[in-house]
Amino acid sequence: MNPKHFISLLDLSSDELRQLIQRAIELKNNRNPDFQPLKGQVLAMVFEKSSTRTRISFETGMSHFGGSAIFLSPRDTQLGRGEPIRDSAKVISSMVDAIMLRTHEHKMVTEFAKYSSVPVINGLTDLLHPCQLLADMQTYFEHRGDIQGKTVTWVGDGNNMCHSYINAAIRLDFKLNIASPEGYLPDTHLLKSAGSRVNLFDNALAAAQNSDLLVTDVWASMGQEEEQKQREIAFKDYQVTEELMNNANADALFMHCLPAHRGEEVAAEVIDGQQSVIFDEAENRLHAQKALLELLMCR
Repeated sequence: MNPKHFISLLDLSSDELRQLIQRAIELKNNRNPDFQPLKGQVLAMVFEKSSTRTRISFETGMSHFGGSAIFLSPRDTQLGRGEPIRDSAKVISSMVDAIMLRTHEHKMVTEFAKYSSVPVINGLTDLLHPCQLLADMQTYFEHRGDIQGKTVTWVGDGNNMCHSYINAAIRLDFKLNIASPEGYLPDTHLLKSAGSRVNLFDNALAAAQNSDLLVTDVWASMGQEEEQKQREIAFKDYQVTEELMNNANADALFMHCLPAHRGEEVAAEVIDGQQSVIFDEAENRLHAQKALLELLMCR
């Protein structure tokens, strides 16, 4: 039987995604230390990019489920010395039960999955960050119920998080407003795939109007630090402020995948305010990924 991979939210049907979110909520609310469906199983975690939430949540999730996780950096493997991805995928997958990769090029994850005999999970690439979206959607469902028919506004860079929000809009059927400056728009192909669900704005205040959820990310992501000054100029009108939140619906939530830079992409009074659910969102990385591990590895 071919393994089921999780490279994109689109690898799950709408029903599967909703079921996974509900399962994550169940696991969060009913922790049973005797429930160890992954006892004796091993998750290999390949990190080309550093991480806090991704590493801790996957390691803890495997531990809760009775399994274990191996942390691998490029310094620890032959991948860092030029071994072909297909060879590494075949070798590593012959010894473990699943593989999670947090890397730069999306192609690395797709090629790894092509040659892996076990499930491959996209822990982050430059194109997509689907695991974070599982946590974000779980958080919204917990606080406000199903997101279908709601309006989400993305403010800032059309990056991997923005791309995964586009995929979430497709699968969960919500409207997505994207406010990004020229030169930092999301991938054209992904935009086209979402059809009328996604609308582009060059004005963040207009994009926020009547929204149920506002989301942003840092102006310069990991690996873009040299562009910081340039991006500060480009994004100066794309900060999530109290004015933006006031233009959204009264019960709108604010999310950020963290780490955040208060005073840059988001005002301190917003991220530390009553509408912010960033720490629920961060914790839910654990519960959503436990549901994902169960789905992929208990087949």
